[in-house]
Amino acid sequence: MKQTGNRVCLLLHGFTGGPYEVEPLAQALEEAGWYCRVPQLPGHDEGLAGLCDTTCDMWLEAACREAEKLGQEYGEFDLVGFSMGGMLGIHLAARYPVRKLALLSAAAIYVSPGRMVRNMWHIRHEERSVLQFKLKQTPAKAVLQFMRLVHRVRPDIPRVTAPALVVQGLRDPIVHPVSARYLTKRLPCVAETVYFPRSRHLLCLEEEASDVICKVKGFFET
Repeated sequence: MKQTGNRVCLLLHGFTGGPYEVEPLAQALEEAGWYCRVPQLPGHDEGLAGLCDTTCDMWLEAACREAEKLGQEYGEFDLVGFSMGGMLGIHLAARYPVRKLALLSAAAIYVSPGRMVRNMWHIRHEERSVLQFKLKQTPAKAVLQFMRLVHRVRPDIPRVTAPALVVQGLRDPIVHPVSARYLTKRLPCVAETVYFPRSRHLLCLEEEASDVICKVKGFFET
């Protein structure tokens, strides 16, 4: 078994996204001595159309394969889950040797249509265009699979024994901030819950990203 001083991290991206969503955090961790794995989840490598025939089982199985490899090779590892990746992270932390769990905008309670409409007009034009495109182009079947995933993983929340950091942007139009409170109440060992007042959904790419990254890195180093 390779020894890396426990500095091994699996980072999981969100629904309709990709590794770029957590790449700044992975880069910062690697610069601090972590070995990071940032896989691309099934269906997310062919544009939004690639999600048509993708199921929640495929996402769960892919995440479990990554966790299995890291567990066998390193014994234990840290885990970062962003949005849907946060729910996958909870599933893994209930089954694999996760040392610490950082949940960024974890989608235990997701989009509120009214909140999204209100917040759409407070974000930059280019971000609004991307969000509107995703809303129009994401296959309905894939959205249903995402909802099934969240429903399936929620019972795992109280089974997680690893210390958890819960991070949430207060201007998030996708994952309601109440999701962080939901997780904080139900996870057995929450080290800290942090809200970033100016951040929207993509925490590692927002104006407070450097603070988010410092918070996660400090949590893993403590």
